[in-house]
Amino acid sequence: MDVRGLKSKIKADGVNLLLAQWVDINGTPRCKAIPASAVDQFLAGSAGFAGAATVGMGQGPHSHDLTALPDLDSYTVLPWEKGVARIACNIHVDGKPWPYCSRVVLNRAIKRLEKKGYQLKVGVEPEHMLVTRRPDGSIVPFDPSGFDTMSKVCYDFKSLSGCLGYLRTLLTYMEQLGWEPYAADHEDGRAQYELNWKYSDALTTADRYTFFKMMTNQVAAQHGAIATHMPKPFANLTGSGSHIHFSLWDESGRNVFLDSSDRRGLGQSQIAYQFLAGLMTHARSLSAVFAPTVNCYKRLSVGEYLTGAVSGFTWTPAFITYGDNNRTHMFRTPEPGRFECRAVSGGVNLYLMLAAFIAAGMDGIERQLDPGDPFSGKNMYAMQLSEVRRRKIQLIPQSLQEALDEFEKDDVVKGSLGPELAAEFLTVKRKEWVRFHNHVSSWETEQYLTLF
Repeated sequence: MDVRGLKSKIKADGVNLLLAQWVDINGTPRCKAIPASAVDQFLAGSAGFAGAATVGMGQGPHSHDLTALPDLDSYTVLPWEKGVARIACNIHVDGKPWPYCSRVVLNRAIKRLEKKGYQLKVGVEPEHMLVTRRPDGSIVPFDPSGFDTMSKVCYDFKSLSGCLGYLRTLLTYMEQLGWEPYAADHEDGRAQYELNWKYSDALTTADRYTFFKMMTNQVAAQHGAIATHMPKPFANLTGSGSHIHFSLWDESGRNVFLDSSDRRGLGQSQIAYQFLAGLMTHARSLSAVFAPTVNCYKRLSVGEYLTGAVSGFTWTPAFITYGDNNRTHMFRTPEPGRFECRAVSGGVNLYLMLAAFIAAGMDGIERQLDPGDPFSGKNMYAMQLSEVRRRKIQLIPQSLQEALDEFEKDDVVKGSLGPELAAEFLTVKRKEWVRFHNHVSSWETEQYLTLF
């Protein structure tokens, strides 16, 4: 879209307020409201931000302003707020792209991929929960119907119907936005839901995912709930992931992952397997990016396979394996021509994760790596750790600290963020780990107060 087209859209849509939106290192949306009458100033760089007031933007109080420069193609009318539109922005400082900006990082990765003749197409399955706060500040699942109590609650009609108004609103909005939604369901945890819409190029999907989080927040509030994408808000309930489906396409619009003659029987091409092998080779360092918080590893814990969630399954992988249409693997093949990564957390910054995926996958193609044969038909939840060790299967890191150690020594994944943001990421996330590690929990006092 050009400037003239943007102004025409603003007028036709009755928009009088623009949200200049970008994300910090955590993927948290940051905004400034711009009157539509000031669109020319906005386009010229009037939306300035103090970077030190946010997280992980590489600035102190003395630094020059972050300037949000709009990507006109990301113009999106807010369905829940009449007369308001969002425009995703790339951050610049002193006229240059800012290397700490997540969207700048993904754009850089996409351009490198385009030079190789490829485009990454991505679909996302964002799971999230609806909760409410008690007067004491604790949270409980949002259950207006009173039926969301089954031990096997997934797909249950009564549980789904209690929040049907919330889901219908979101689906209607996504249809209005042209996202082509095709499903919504009650997931395995109480008050846990997932909505699906059509895949697109990596940047568009990352922009829509960010907008989806903004939208769930506002629509949930209208229904008296809080929408949380926190990976593991309840210890005894299944956690929330953001499963990623991905494939490479060439300049002619052909899916280069697709190959009906695949000897492994999954309908994938040699390039697909090389890309996958790159992801598997770098999976332990990638985990710092696709599972970037302390809480993410409560969802990815191997220990959950021994204790189990309420349903008996956690639906999250612990081992770096791939297979056919088998949900117990880190990488699943739901159909020929694409793979799914099931380890991605609800707390992911999708811009950074996709940039890291591109780097790792392309490393696999450039080095012609091979992932080995798939574990078809194998229930990884039933595999004993002794067998895992015997087969030399790698585990996904079991803590943020472990993942950061892997990230720090992996030049490919670390390099995908760039030297500035990679250093900032390590600083921010190591501080997060230390704060968590130094916190004395109620579990510890219950276990140890009178033990010694």
